[in-house]
Amino acid sequence: MSTENLKTVSGAQLLELNLPPTKFIVKGLIPQGFHILAGQPKIGKSWLLLHLCLQVSKVTVLYLCLEDSYNRIQTRLSELTEDAPDNLHFAIMSKTLSEGLDKQIIQFIDAHPDTNLIVIDTLQKVRTTSGDTNFYASDYRDISSIKEIADEAGIAIIAVQHLRKQKNADPHLMISGSTGLTGAADSSYVLHKTEISSLSANLFVRGRDVDEKILTLKFNKETFQWEFISGDTPSEYIMKNDEVMQKLVNYMTVNETFEGTAAELANKLEIDISGNVLSRRIKKFENELKQLNILYVKERTGTQRTLILVKTQ
Repeated sequence: MSTENLKTVSGAQLLELNLPPTKFIVKGLIPQGFHILAGQPKIGKSWLLLHLCLQVSKVTVLYLCLEDSYNRIQTRLSELTEDAPDNLHFAIMSKTLSEGLDKQIIQFIDAHPDTNLIVIDTLQKVRTTSGDTNFYASDYRDISSIKEIADEAGIAIIAVQHLRKQKNADPHLMISGSTGLTGAADSSYVLHKTEISSLSANLFVRGRDVDEKILTLKFNKETFQWEFISGDTPSEYIMKNDEVMQKLVNYMTVNETFEGTAAELANKLEIDISGNVLSRRIKKFENELKQLNILYVKERTGTQRTLILVKTQ
């Protein structure tokens, strides 16, 4: 049996290729490709996506509202706008992936060549139990079939997914399903509230074509829109929300230098953690401390490990 040879391109040829840049639906945030938006139940994912659809509907947008009725969609839409565009399309029923959803999406794109964005709310509604015990392979296969459409059409497809109840320090690892879902997706977005009754939430962003970041949003109950408050890299966010690092920065601002053991530093900061834990945390944020003009050196003197911190400006 003959085997087709691999089609390759050399590094030199690749550098000379005139390739189009990655297209963004929302600059710096949502590129073309397949993406997952996950969040706690009733947190406001649908409000966020409906507002997004309205904002980008200068071209054709398809919103599959598979857990809603037209009545509910009409109510939400009327809260957000008095003038809904003709090129924003809604559907409350579709086939599943195994039944031919991919063909339905392709037919819609063929009929509307200017399609820019498709939302699937929710991913679980278009999947069926396959009996495959290899959950990673099953998840990866399903996502890859949708991603292929997004890549070929040069559009963004966003699928809504739920979060696990089990907490994790990395919100992206709370997305329901195996890592095959996030592994196949180009980006994942997690909308998460620390206090479920709060109007504020963090949108954790991670992807192949976007910088990892954490956006702070607040839901406006009068306009029914999520409003942008601030944005940080993960390290910046942790620095701002890490009480230990805040105390360290404040201490160095006043004292400018420290030399001693990590346990001695913990005592000066008046924090109840071990020297080893504090030392690891400082090491973790060494680059961020450097950006704040705080230099960190760790030395061993005899049987002790000495920390040296210097405020340079």
